[in-house]
Formats: sequence, structure tokens, C-alpha cells
Amino acid sequence: MTTAHESPDATIVIAVSVRDLPPRDYQASEEAGTLWQLAVLPALQSRGLGTLLIRTAEQRMRNRGRRGAELAVEENNPRARALYERLGYAAYARKPDAWDEEGPDGAIRRHETMCVLMRKGL
Repeated sequence: MTTAHESPDATIVIAVSVRDLPPRDYQASEEAGTLWQLAVLPALQSRGLGTLLIRTAEQRMRNRGRRGAELAVEENNPRARALYERLGYAAYARKPDAWDEEGPDGAIRRHETMCVLMRKGL
């Protein structure tokens, strides 16, 4: 809410931290860590949160002795792919993928898509 003498352009500062996953919530390969299901709410995009998530995950992978990171990005998501490329990931293959997701009406639907597989050495 803004009063007559306040500026409509306000700055809100929020502290952000990235929680670690407990070991029961991930499985890592011997060589590479896998990034999956990363998302930033549209209202919070372009503020560095995706970069923070990825760089934090990469550091944790290095700390666990992984030599690389891998991910899959939907072909119809050029914005995310551009972020990954900017952070050093390179495409090496394509593969179909599918998962169940809940719609706004609560119904579960199967989402089918084509993904680009990307990797980066750590």
C-alpha cells in the first residue's frame, strides 16, 4: 500500500538460502551429479535465483567428489537452456521424457516432452 508521499517504486530485500537435500532424497552416479526439477516462480525470474541454485548444487556435487553435472531441459524452454549454456553446460543428446503433474483442477495428467541432455565438467 502506498500513501500520497511514498514512492510507488519500493525495494524489497529478502534473504535467500539453499537447503541441502538429505541423502535419502537423491541418488548420484559415481561420476556426475544430476540436476532435476529446478524451477523459479515466474515472478522471481531474472533475479539470479536460478544461477544461485545451480552454482550451489554444483559446489555440493564437487564436495561429494563428483567430476561433472548433468541435466535435461525441455526443448520448448529456450530461456532455461540459455541459462545452462551461460553457466557452461553443453548439449550432447536428446531424449523423450514424461512425468505426471497435477493440473489446476487437481487432476493428474501425463506430461510428455522432448528434452535436451546437457553436461558440464566440474
